[in-house]
Amino acid sequence: MNDFIHNFLNPQILARVWPQLMHGLGTTLLLSLLIVPAGLAGGLLVGMAQSAPSRLLRWAMVIYTDLFRSFPPLVLLVFVYYGLPFMGIDTDAFWSVILALTLNTASYFGEVFRAGIESIPRGQVEAARSTGLSARQAMASVIVP
Repeated sequence: MNDFIHNFLNPQILARVWPQLMHGLGTTLLLSLLIVPAGLAGGLLVGMAQSAPSRLLRWAMVIYTDLFRSFPPLVLLVFVYYGLPFMGIDTDAFWSVILALTLNTASYFGEVFRAGIESIPRGQVEAARSTGLSARQAMASVIVP
């Protein structure tokens, strides 16, 4: 128990690492402020694309969703950080994290939005179309909200 207290609750060690902890907290908050909205927007696009009439687009979104949901985020981070430079695309660590976690987050949100879109009763979609809205307008004004 004394080792635990000495290593983890030592005020001298905490005072030395406090600036690094605060820098890490700031970076985490900045990443969250960038990744969550980007993932939501990407997920909405994925969810709407999975409801599109084009079979090719639906299958592409299913493959995207299954692929990026199946990789653990840490593995995806490694693939993006080391794989993109291998393909000739140079990015720094910050943007690699944003790209990898946005792809992962968008795939999860895409499934949530797809399920929400599919849960709308068919009658509500037909009612929106009967008022003269196009399929795109009905999706934007009735189904998604």
